[in-house]
Amino acid sequence: MLNEFKAFIARGNVMDLAVGVIIGGAFGGIVKSLVDDIIMPIVGAIFGGFDFSNYFVGLASGVNAPTLAAARAQGAVLAYGSFITVLINFLILAWIIFLMVKGVNALQAQVARKEEKVAEAAPPPADVQLLTEIRDLLAKR
Repeated sequence: MLNEFKAFIARGNVMDLAVGVIIGGAFGGIVKSLVDDIIMPIVGAIFGGFDFSNYFVGLASGVNAPTLAAARAQGAVLAYGSFITVLINFLILAWIIFLMVKGVNALQAQVARKEEKVAEAAPPPADVQLLTEIRDLLAKR
């Protein structure tokens, strides 16, 4: 059983998945910082200095705090500002991934075109050329 487990773990797909998960987690942190530290302050400055993170609706009767953290301490809240922030994070992440996939696809297409040109430019071997000439001569008879 231990050998089967080693074989399973050593497969390329499992290792690729593990690397993808680790890189994805780090990438998520980068996007979160990008949104929280760069984009949201700019959006807040454009729209009058507000911050989405403190937008909420109190669901309990005693909730009257000015910040989300304090309101959560007072009772149940509907934190729609946090949802907007997470939604913006998702859209930015999806856009960045889309651009990355598009770039990789373009790069792969460019490499494939270069390989096709190299394959087309290479003349056939001498024996194939000779056999082609013989075929053409026999076809004329």
